[in-house]
Amino acid sequence: MTPADVTNRGAEMFAHYAYAPNQLGYCGPAGSTALADGSRREIEKAARQFTGASPYLQVLSQMTGIGDPLDERIVESYWLGGGVGARLDRREFTAQLLAVIGPQAGHYWHHLTSGLADEAAPNHCFHVFGVYPWSRLLGKGMDEHPLSVLENCRITWGTVLSSDGVTAIVWRQALRWDGRALSLSPPSTQRVEAGLVAGDSCADLAAGEVVAVHWGRVCGRLTPQQAAALHDSTQRQLHATNRRFANQTT
Repeated sequence: MTPADVTNRGAEMFAHYAYAPNQLGYCGPAGSTALADGSRREIEKAARQFTGASPYLQVLSQMTGIGDPLDERIVESYWLGGGVGARLDRREFTAQLLAVIGPQAGHYWHHLTSGLADEAAPNHCFHVFGVYPWSRLLGKGMDEHPLSVLENCRITWGTVLSSDGVTAIVWRQALRWDGRALSLSPPSTQRVEAGLVAGDSCADLAAGEVVAVHWGRVCGRLTPQQAAALHDSTQRQLHATNRRFANQTT
């Protein structure tokens, strides 16, 4: 595989995983078609407008010495955990990340301090549970909405049971909150959008395949190694977030 192949695959992966929240209006440029059928350059331009993901890609690029923030190794490590980001010093990563996102967040998110290093990881799961404020709204009497956002925003894995070419039934674990801690439920079924890319009916999605899901849409097939990395990064983040909850109540 040539460097160009890795670069293009990284851009493609970023587009697939970022497509659903962008179409829902949560992240990235409004009205963009680049994630659906754009060129590498168009995807790169769109990626820079994702105020959540882009700082991670930049810092991962700087700290790993991999010059292209859309290199497949960086993009995979960000969305799924593990990989090149797993070897980075967490405190140094936190300091560099906060230097980028701190000015963007302004004075509204008071939790964006060096104390985040205790639960920090250079991946999307940390951003969902640690940087976004939603986990900090749990236990305040209105848990349903923040729990729903956390559930949909995190990347989850599931096994395809069936697909009609437009939607798929997947067997997956959901996020749950018992009033004190977050955990994953026993597996159950969920119907999700089946397109691996925008506009793709994904008619070839087969029963037994393990896929990643983001905001109710399949965004890619997972190898056993990728599924394990996503599982491990999720469990690690839940443990770190629950430790914060416990410290707040002691």
